[in-house]
Order: sequence, then C-alpha cells, then structure tokens
Amino acid sequence: MLFKKNAPRLVLTLQQNKGYTVAKTKLKSNETPLMKQYFSIKEQYSDALLLFRVGDFYETFCEDAEITAKVLGIVLTQRKNGAATSIALAGFPHHSVDTYLPKLVKAGYRVAICDQLEDPKQTKTIVKRGVTELVSPGVAFNDKVLDHKSNNFLACIHAYKHQFAIAFLDISTGDFSIAEGSEIYIKRLLANFNPSEILSAKEVKGIDTILSASTAYHFELDTWVFKQDYADETLLEHFKTTSFKGFGVEDFPLARQCAAGIMHYLQQAQHTKLGHINAIARIDPDQYMWLDDFTVRNLELIQALQNKGTSLLSVIDDTLTPMGGRLLKRWLVMPLKNKDAINHRLSIVEEFVNNKDLKDSLSKQLSEIGDVERLVSKVAVGKVNPKELNLLLQGLNTIVAVKDICTEQSANKALHHFIDKIHPCTVLRDLINTTLKPDAAIAVGKGPVISSGIDADLDELRVLQQSGKQYLLDLQNREAERTGIPSLKIAFNNVFGYYLEVRNTHKDKVPGEWVRKQTLVNAERYITEELKEYEGKILGAEDKILTIESKLFNELILQIGEYIEQVQSNARCAASIDVLNSFATSAIIKRYVKPIVTDGFELIIKEGRHPVIEHQLKTGDVYVSNNTNLDAEAQQVMMITGPNMSGKSAYLRQNALIAILAQIGSY
Repeated sequence: MLFKKNAPRLVLTLQQNKGYTVAKTKLKSNETPLMKQYFSIKEQYSDALLLFRVGDFYETFCEDAEITAKVLGIVLTQRKNGAATSIALAGFPHHSVDTYLPKLVKAGYRVAICDQLEDPKQTKTIVKRGVTELVSPGVAFNDKVLDHKSNNFLACIHAYKHQFAIAFLDISTGDFSIAEGSEIYIKRLLANFNPSEILSAKEVKGIDTILSASTAYHFELDTWVFKQDYADETLLEHFKTTSFKGFGVEDFPLARQCAAGIMHYLQQAQHTKLGHINAIARIDPDQYMWLDDFTVRNLELIQALQNKGTSLLSVIDDTLTPMGGRLLKRWLVMPLKNKDAINHRLSIVEEFVNNKDLKDSLSKQLSEIGDVERLVSKVAVGKVNPKELNLLLQGLNTIVAVKDICTEQSANKALHHFIDKIHPCTVLRDLINTTLKPDAAIAVGKGPVISSGIDADLDELRVLQQSGKQYLLDLQNREAERTGIPSLKIAFNNVFGYYLEVRNTHKDKVPGEWVRKQTLVNAERYITEELKEYEGKILGAEDKILTIESKLFNELILQIGEYIEQVQSNARCAASIDVLNSFATSAIIKRYVKPIVTDGFELIIKEGRHPVIEHQLKTGDVYVSNNTNLDAEAQQVMMITGPNMSGKSAYLRQNALIAILAQIGSY
C-alpha cells in the first residue's frame, strides 16, 4: 500500500508473508524472464516504489512508472514484455539516483532500491537482483533528503485501553527515545519532535485523533509486531543486554512496544547495520515545560505563520554546526523546569559573553567541525565514503581543539562539565590519518584512497600502473616517429580497450601489422599486438588495486565502528557548546541580558523587548520596551486594553518568548 500525505489509502487484497503485508500478484507464463523477476520482487514490496536496476539504469514499471514519471518529470515510455502486453516504463541513469531519490521520498513515497547482486559478465542466465535498501520519509541517510539543521524523526504510536505511548528515532543520528502518557501528552510530543513519518499497528483504536493532529506520512504495521514478548526480545537482542534497567525504561512496556515497532520496520527495510543506535532513553516529563502544538505554532517558535514571516528560531540561531542547529531546535520546544539546570547553561553563556578571547577562539573552531554526528552514523551503516571519513577526522581533530581551548582559557565548572566528557579518540584519529590519503577520492575506484606504505602489494601495483601510463606515452611517440604520423593518439574506451587513432589524412601511412577496429567520419582506430599485451598488464593492475583498496577501506570502516559511542558523545558535547556559544552571540549582538531564575512565583521583566519584532525593525528604529510585574500576592492578573493593532497580542507574546528564552538557558 502506498500511503501519501493527505491522500486516501489504497485498498488491496492482502496476505501474510514473514511479518509484512504484500499484495497478491499473478505472474503470467508468457512474460520475459526479466519481468518475471521484477514482479516476483515487487510482490514483496508492494507498498513501495521499486527502483529496479537494469544495466546502467534504474527502471520502474506499471503504476510505479506512472508515479515516478509524474513526480520526477521524466518521460513515460513502454517496454515489451514478451508475448504479454507492453507495460509502462520510466527510468533514469543509476548514477543519478542521488538526484532523483530525494524527490520521490519528499513526495511522500517509500522507495525500494533493487540492485544487481552479481556481475552480469559472470553469469549466462538472468542476473540475480534483490532489494538492498528501503528509503522512506522517516528513514533516510541521503544528504539531499535530510535538512542538516533538523532531526528527521521516525515515530511509532501505540495505545492500550486509555494509555498511550510513543517512540522517536532519528536513524541519521541514532537518537532514540520513548514516552508514555495521556493522549494530550503524546500530541504535545508529536508537536515538539515533528516526525516525518509515523508508524502504528493496524486496527488499533484510540489513536485516530493523534494521527489527525500530524501531517506526517503514516504507515501501518502488523499488530503482532507489538506483542510484548516479541517487542522485548527485539530490543534486548539489538542492544545485546539482558534487561532494560541500564536504560531506565523497564517500567514502560507500552513504549517499548513502540520502540520495537520501529526496529522491526527498519529490519523489513533492509537496514540491519544499526550499531550507532546504542541506547534508548525515556523522555522525562518532569524535566521540561511542555508546549502544545497551538503554543508552538502561535508563538512562531520554529516556523512563522506567514511565508515571509520570521520565527524566534531564525532570530536566535547563530549556531555554527549542523548538530548545534538540531539541538537548539529541540531545546526551544522543550524549555527546562529545573532552576539548577537552567543556571548551569546560563553560567556558560555568561563565560562566553565576558571572555572575548575564549569566544572568538571557540567560534573559529566550531565553524570547522561539520556534522560529526551524522558522519559517524554513516560509518555504522556502511554508507560513508572516503571524503566523508576525512571530514570526520577533521571534525574530531577540531572537537579536541575545542576541549584544549576551554581547558586553557576557562576555569568555569559548568563548562568543564561538558568538555570533560570529550574523548581524545587518539587511536581512532591516528587510524584514519594513517590509512587514508588526505585528498582521497570520493569513492574507491574513482582515484587513490589508501595511503602509501599501508600495503606493499598496493604500492607495487601503483608503480606498475604509473609506469604503464608512461609506457603508453612512449609507445605513442615511438610509433608516431616510426610511421610519420604526427597526430597519432593512444586512447581508451570500454568497447575494445586501448587503440591507436589515425586521422584520414594519414591513413595511407598505417603499417600492415596494425589491425583496424573502427572507422569514424574523420579517422580510423587500430590495435597492435604490443598494445593489447600491455593493456592486459595495466587493466590487471587497476582491477587488483580496486580489490585491495576496497578490502582495506572496508576494514577501516569496521575498525572505526568500535569507536562510535565515543564519537557520538563528542558530537553531543560539541553541539551543546555550539548552542551556548550561539546564545552568547545573540546576547552580544542583540543586547540581551542574563535572566535571574528563581523558584518563586514572580515574573518581573524590566524594559522587555519582543525579540522577533525588534529583529524586523528598520535600521535606526528603536523598539519601545515594556515592563511586566506579576506575582502570587499583589498582582496575579493584568488586564491589557487598547484599540486594534496597538500591540496587545505582541505584548502577551513578548512575555512568553522572554520566559522561554530564559528557561532554555539563553540571555
């Protein structure tokens, strides 16, 4: 079933098959072997668009082709299907998948990527194919699908009698959390986390109003996935533990069912390498002031109500890392309730505001960290490339530099609470630095990746490869001189390898032992025995280099995988420092002041200014400040009067925004 946002659900004839639901497909005996294979695989993924790899193209057929052509704006054509009727076809080159896949996912479709599992040259029958990944709005690693300053949460909701539970996972970062509570509480969490996709069990009553409150894409799982025994077994097996006490979720069985629903969904989507999801935490309602969807929307905390409007987030976001940007958004919709925790943050902001040298040094380093959190997640799932590993190394080096700067220039205990958690990752950094070339190619096979001195055979093959290219150049010059053909060129193509190209004006000078392979409009191409012999040596070296580099690179990824938790911890610390540094930047530039937070019932604001309205003023305009004085004894209520457009609502919102800023630890 294809579930698209705000679209009716398609009703199909269904059957059970190994825990997921599939549509019955009747195969025709007169279809081609390729299409029989396609329909066999499509039957297992009837609820997704199937990108079917055929040679150098990903192709879609039938209804999938119609949808794909419409969403991507590509040509809809037809393919002959043997004696059977021709079928609709839409496809694109496989190297363009990173361009087209995000468009399909953002349009609300689940996409199953079906690849060739063997080299077509090595088989005389139809190539084996299988789904290697299933991408959906809530399950993606592609940078063009993800917003670098927003989490991409997959949620799962469940209900039993009058109790509700929810789980959230951002697979791109490994952030995994659960909660239980009332229907209102779950709705608030949905508003705060804003997931891209929501899972639920089929035919579970009581969650329709929760689902209707969200515009996220919805997908249903079989009810048996939420059985308690299966749920606990799934989670314990993943975390490799015997109990949930270490995570603090042992008293939340309904929420664990939601978490297991997410893990089951990932398994069905062929996401089995999930080492970066190494913890699960309960969202503690006592720690945060919960803001419902109405409040978040009308205070315009994250998004403005108007297209050209301004949100509070856009005003105060001076973060320098993607991780910090994501964390700031989370803090903004989950203000703290604990005075000590708030003052802990404020103490660090004050240090950054007052210590200019420290702040300047930190800002320079933070801007060079990059997205360590998502990079290490790519390592865990095996989707990282050599260039990204070098970016990871740069990020780790910079985080250690951040720790050194804070250690040398600050004695603030609250700040040291963060930096003391930063692990130097010395072995890991040395491993990447030693193994990878600093200018490693984007992928193995696209250029040198592994450093010299790591593998003797690799070094020897590279010498052969380089000398081979020089040999070809020498051969070209020698033959040009011998034959008197000055424009003679040696080139290569995939059809018949290396060749000698002679323009028509000189073809009468071609020696008799040369073998003609191709005639062009203005030239002819030839091969020689010597050229073919050396071609074998060069291409053999390239194949062996590719094999060795692939092996060494995969081994490197496995070794890095042992340090995932340390890197994630460093990323979280860097993100927190980045957000607090961002608060200090806002305080300095926008003339914000440190709030005094107490456990009392007074709300005293002197010369308060609406942060968003002030930000939108023209240069030279001065915001007219306002006071507020409320307490439990003398003045519990204020009545605000005045004509339309006189600022009553702005004054109310101003006080709310100032209180929220204070409770997230900002000036």
